[in-house]
Formats: sequence, structure tokens, C-alpha cells
Amino acid sequence: MSDAIFDPLVWLIVLPLAWASLSFLLGPQRGAGLAIAGLAGQLWLALQLAGELLASGARTHAVGGWQAPLGIDLLADGLAVAMLLLTQLVALPLALYARVYFGPKSTTAQYFWPLTGYLIAGLNALFLSADLFNIYVTLELVGLAAVALVAAGGSSGQVAAALRYLFATLLGSGAYLLGVALIYGTYGTVSISSLSVLLTANAPDVVKIAGCLMLLGLLLKSALFPFHFWLPPAHGGAPAPVSALLSALVVKASFYLILRLWLGPFAPLADVLAWLPAGLGIGAIFWGSLMAIRAKRLKMLIAYSTVAQLGYLFLIFPLLSGPGAVQAGVMQAFAHGLAKAAMFIAAGVVIKATGQETVDALAGVAQRLPLTLFAFGLAGITLMGLPPSAGFLAKWLLIEAALAQGHWVIMVVVLSGGLLAAVYVFRVLRQAFLLAPASTDFCPVPRSLEWIAFILAAASVLPGLRGVELMQLLAVGAPL
Repeated sequence: MSDAIFDPLVWLIVLPLAWASLSFLLGPQRGAGLAIAGLAGQLWLALQLAGELLASGARTHAVGGWQAPLGIDLLADGLAVAMLLLTQLVALPLALYARVYFGPKSTTAQYFWPLTGYLIAGLNALFLSADLFNIYVTLELVGLAAVALVAAGGSSGQVAAALRYLFATLLGSGAYLLGVALIYGTYGTVSISSLSVLLTANAPDVVKIAGCLMLLGLLLKSALFPFHFWLPPAHGGAPAPVSALLSALVVKASFYLILRLWLGPFAPLADVLAWLPAGLGIGAIFWGSLMAIRAKRLKMLIAYSTVAQLGYLFLIFPLLSGPGAVQAGVMQAFAHGLAKAAMFIAAGVVIKATGQETVDALAGVAQRLPLTLFAFGLAGITLMGLPPSAGFLAKWLLIEAALAQGHWVIMVVVLSGGLLAAVYVFRVLRQAFLLAPASTDFCPVPRSLEWIAFILAAASVLPGLRGVELMQLLAVGAPL
């Protein structure tokens, strides 16, 4: 009984809900200390859970002692725990950053801490959910919390971006829920493990329609091209800590669900559609990169870079029948999550220091904010896929898997995307090394903000040097 009470699977969901609710009760602009302590505890729980999986394999937990279908089961395998680790590894530094960035008198983030807690709780629950309906509930929690964070600043641009985001997330969730209803009407269950046995290549047409609806809804929520219309204004207009949370973590949730369902119940039907997400991913890489190259505002450049980098995640779907594809996708998720969080908060430091948001206003940043610019460049190395970064390892694994199956087109796309990323990253670096006009004013910025950006950027390199344990974790309990 005591083991069940202190199960990390349960506390990874309960703990963020607890500190988020307490932060809400404490009132606006409070709760930073609770959030940081809670996130530190969650990181420890995620590491403990990863150790348990490596020692004894995948495991489940029946909430309240009631097994499915009467109760709710939580499932922890290597794929789920890897995403849990990424979530806590990104969220903790961002909380430390946000505490300093917003300050005690900020009016732009009155409810940042409770909303962030509910967002993290939703993500953790989503990664551990073992049935389709509970996934829908967690998707709604994540989506609504994310929309509220975008609108928290209260400016007209932020509210407009939040409303567009709300429309996209509700439409995506509605399509997903309709698919779940059709699945339940056909098989009488929403359990992923049960559906993996019941659903075959000879499934009724209504099941195929359900699968397409669920895929469409999740693609919309993941902002994959051409469903990306809501992402740039939401990510580019929100405060830097919010942009970092959304880009590093939230858009990965839908990718995780597509991958989970693709490898699980919908595996018998997946081959027919394998090139659909890959084709959209190719479009995302080229379109997002070109828009980033043309962007005038720094944060919009980074937001369009997110559109491009998400495309790499979906290149793995035609390769899932062979080895290495899932490892490449998860390594890309780690590389992008850590690097993009570093980029957005580095941009937040620059905007605080200069009071300007455009790329043209970056002149003099190299002299005044060298650590911040170094963090941005280090994150850019990861996005470009240069060694020894995690981005390099992800792209290497992706190219290796593609060539093993004769898909040389994917190799060309990966290499071309890296060159395009270099163009928009070096565009920022070149401008930053120009001398600032004599009239330019730089406001002092707390050094802690610069160091947190650097730590996240350095973390995006480390898996490229030491990714063995992550690869071992991914092999636990999943059909990889």
C-alpha cells in the first residue's frame, strides 16, 4: 500500500496540480518558490522513475486500485519517461528564469505560476495516460492552460494570438474526440492496450475514418505545416518564458501522441499514411526556414524556426518499420526542446536589454551581452545539426535510418534544412557583432538570466556527447 502511495507515476501528476492550486490561492504574482520546489521534486521523481524502468522494465499503475476499464491505468515505458524527463529538465530552468524575468511587480504574468503548474500537470498526465479518452482530457488541460498563458500579458496582439490558438486547439481536440467516439462505438473500449489487439488491417471503414480524424486533430495541435497558422503569433507574441514553454514542450505533446498511436493500435493501418506526415514535415522544414530568414522580429524568427524544426520529427514515420527511427525522433525532440527554450529566453534577455524586438536592433549585443549571444549561437549549433550537439546525433540517426531503407530524399531534406538553419542563425549573429550606434541605450540585465540561457543551450549539446542512457531508456517496454 505504501509503495502505491509514493509511486512516482502518481506524484508526477499530483505534485504540479498541488503547487499550481496553492499558487492560485496565494494570489497573483505569487507561487514562484512553490513552483521551483515542486519542479525540482518532479525532476527527482522522473529520474527515479527512469532508474526503475532501466532496472525492472515498463510498469503500470491502477489509480485508486481500480483496473481498467472501470478505473484509470497509468503506463510508464521508455518513450513516456523520456518525454517526462524532457518536460522537467526544461521547466525547472524556465521557472528560475521566469522568477527573475517577471519580477515581483510584473502585471504581465499575474497567473503565470498556477497556469504553468496546470500545463505541466497536463503534460505529465498525457505522457502517462493509457487510454484514448484520458488523453483527450489531458490535451484539453494543456491546450487551455497554454492559451491562457499566451493571453496573460493582456495586450491586443496577445489576446488575438490566444483566440487564434484557442480556435485551433478546440478544433483539433474536437476532431480527436470524434475519432475516439467512433472507436468506442466500434470496439466498446478506449484502452490503448486492448485496441492494439482488436484493431487489425481489416478494420471497418469507420475505424479508418476515426484514425484519420484523430491524426488530423493532432496535426493541427502540433502546428505542422500547413496547420501552423496559429503558432508564430502565439509563440512570437507571448512573454519569453511562455514562448519557451510552448515551443520546447507543448507542441511535442501531439507529436508524442501520434507516435504512440502509430506504434500501438493504429500500427496495422499506418503504412498507408506513412508519407503524409513526412511530406508535411518536408514542407515545414522549407517553409518555416524561409519565413525565419525573412522575419524582421527576433522572436518571430525563432517561432518560424520552430515550424521548421518540427518538420524533422515527422520525417521518421516512413522509417518506423526499421531500426533507429524512434531514437532519431526522440533525440530531435530533446535537441529542439532544450535549444529552442535557450533561444527564446536569450531573446528575452536581449529585448530587456535593448528595448527593441527587431533583428536590425541587435547591433552591439556581442559587446554588451556576450554570454547571451554565445548561448544563442550554441543553441543554433544544435538546430543546424553540427557536432557534437544533440541535433547532430538526431540528424545522423535520421539519415542513417533513411539510407538503410533507401529513402535518400529524407537525407537531402535533412542536409538542406541544416543549411537553411545556418542562414537564419548567422543572420542574427552577424547583426549582433556590428557596432551599436552611439545613441543606443542598453539597460542592465540580471546575470542569472544570461546564465540560465547558457545552461539550457549547453544542455542541448550534452546528449550528443552522452546519449547512451537515453537510447537504453527508449528500448524499455516499447515496440521500437
